[in-house]
Amino acid sequence: MKNCDPLRLIPPVLALSILLTTNLRSDEFRSFTNAKGQTIEAKVIGLQGAQVTIEMKDGRKFTVPANSLSAEDQSYLKTWKPAPTSAGTPLKEENGVTIASLNEVVGAELFKDIALWESAPEDTAKRLDWPRESKTPYSESFRAYPREAYRFLGARPYSAALYGEDGKVTGLSIVFANKGDSFGSAGSGEEHFIKGKPVPGGLEGLRMIMENDAETISSALTGLLGESDRQKFGEGETRTDVQRWDWNGHAFLLSHVEDEYVGLSIQPVEFADKRGRSARVPDSLVRERARGNVEARENGDVVIGNLPMVDQGPKGYCVPATAERCMRYLGIPADMYLLAMAGETKIGGGTSVSLLLNNIGQDIKRKGRKFESWTGEFKLRDLKKYIDDGIPVMWTLFSTKEFNQTANQRSKERKETADFAAYAGKVKADSEANSLPADRTTGHVVIVIGYNETTNEIAFSDSWGERFAERWITIPEAEQISQQYFYVIDL
Repeated sequence: MKNCDPLRLIPPVLALSILLTTNLRSDEFRSFTNAKGQTIEAKVIGLQGAQVTIEMKDGRKFTVPANSLSAEDQSYLKTWKPAPTSAGTPLKEENGVTIASLNEVVGAELFKDIALWESAPEDTAKRLDWPRESKTPYSESFRAYPREAYRFLGARPYSAALYGEDGKVTGLSIVFANKGDSFGSAGSGEEHFIKGKPVPGGLEGLRMIMENDAETISSALTGLLGESDRQKFGEGETRTDVQRWDWNGHAFLLSHVEDEYVGLSIQPVEFADKRGRSARVPDSLVRERARGNVEARENGDVVIGNLPMVDQGPKGYCVPATAERCMRYLGIPADMYLLAMAGETKIGGGTSVSLLLNNIGQDIKRKGRKFESWTGEFKLRDLKKYIDDGIPVMWTLFSTKEFNQTANQRSKERKETADFAAYAGKVKADSEANSLPADRTTGHVVIVIGYNETTNEIAFSDSWGERFAERWITIPEAEQISQQYFYVIDL
């Protein structure tokens, strides 16, 4: 496994500048030295297992293996303890609006004592009863697909997501009436392809629901916080017009995109002031972090870890959800509902892969990333060069009943086997005898995250929740149901 070395990523002039900085609280910082003798001034902000997270004086954070540091530093880490958790700055009444009055209008215990941006994501999600969706060493998310009777600001949300980084909430995204859910399909996981048919209603009915939701939410916030401001928010194809209300460092941003969705984003006022334009994550950091996510297992598996999960829910949003996962993994902020808009996803789901990715291509380029694609047979050498660098590959296929049964059974056998050599022999025999039909009504997109050269298998991940985070299939079997299109967001 290759490690992220922040000392190697920093130009000498910048490193010298950091070392000479004295206008910050120097008592929180110390000199760290890596195995090559390079020294940097930083402070420890987190220690989880064998990974340590440090913060430099310019605010950049890096997570590195503890054993990449000097023996003296490792001894220091053994005695290091996190500073007592600050209770945070208490939220005060602002313009006559209290925590209690705002929570009452929201219809949930969104706020409690301190700002969301000083709160632990897990604590906030627990109050809201939104289950965990994903957790990596760098980020976490919680997502709920609420029951029909659930209300937020008086309207029914179809998806409610909370995002966090470094143990603090970074933002919330609540989506109300939209073309994917309001006329979406029933079922989840594999059932999406069995029962997945749009609910009758048509575009006219969808427009009425959207207008009503937007008016309901706007009236609730205006009645409490006053008239809204209007501004642009977002970048490129996902840029929208929003109504904005501010309260105690929190910006409520309501968007109503005609024939697409009604959504509410809650963000720090500083981020809203920047109109949602995020700072670019350095390529060097993303590259080293990606390589550090590659796990080489004793049985010959090579698998990318720490890929965020996004559960697309009971609708045909596999392409937007898959694209969001890959983008967030590589440091590009993304939301599957906004991506669905860019991809012109149809009512009830169903997205053109090429259209979506071509439409967001300019955003990807603005973030300093590349977009690559190819067509053809499933070849391990084409995948290896990306997987070995920690770069996931999006793959289009036909997600048939037979394919899912095979992948589920294969993955179960892998976990239960005590003799992997015997398993490898069985896989080869089963693969040669297996015949998987390609049903063109079951088009789907997954992420290839790993391979095993001995068994000639690939690992893939569906955007259906953690239960589908890693499954296995042989390459000959994959070829039978492949649409032969592959896409990569690269550095």
